[in-house]
Amino acid sequence: MCTVNDYAASDSLQLIPLTSLPASLMQIRFGPCLLELTHGDITQQETDAIVNAANRALAGGGGVDGAIHRAGGPSIMDETNRRYPEGCPTGQAVITAAGRLPCRFVIHSVGPVWNGGTSDEQALLESAYTSSLALAVEYECHSVAFPAISTGAFSYPADLAATHSLAAVRDYLIQDKSPAHVLFVLFDSGMYGAYARALDELIAE
Repeated sequence: MCTVNDYAASDSLQLIPLTSLPASLMQIRFGPCLLELTHGDITQQETDAIVNAANRALAGGGGVDGAIHRAGGPSIMDETNRRYPEGCPTGQAVITAAGRLPCRFVIHSVGPVWNGGTSDEQALLESAYTSSLALAVEYECHSVAFPAISTGAFSYPADLAATHSLAAVRDYLIQDKSPAHVLFVLFDSGMYGAYARALDELIAE
């Protein structure tokens, strides 16, 4: 049986062959919206917005958070300090300009720290994604790129994070029909594989 690796959908039911796509790219359409997975560097994306896997203090850090602040320059941190001095609650998101990055905005989204699944982590992770999407729509972003929120220092298991985040984004796109393009930018082959498997399973439901 063919999987979403071999096809993309023109809507939630009809699949179209994507023989020209590179191996590290998967696409699926939910109505007018395109959901895409790729392997790469989120700081290089020319989408309207990229999402930063932030901490509650919006204080910068390692991984994706540190990479975005290094590439974007100090103006991003200056703006978060000025506009959001109390930080951002887990499961929510805030937005700033993008500094030197090629995108227009950075959406700083705070995912949960994994605690064995006993602290409402799934709902908080889903909310981190949907809050980010809502901000993207509010600021008229037609395209937005996500990292794998909470899978680094916050230790959310990759397979679970992939399943929970993709399902949340799918449901949002089906209901709201925007943004037009949502891209997951996965930083290594292992994380890409986890999200690719989860997307296959999501389409098979």
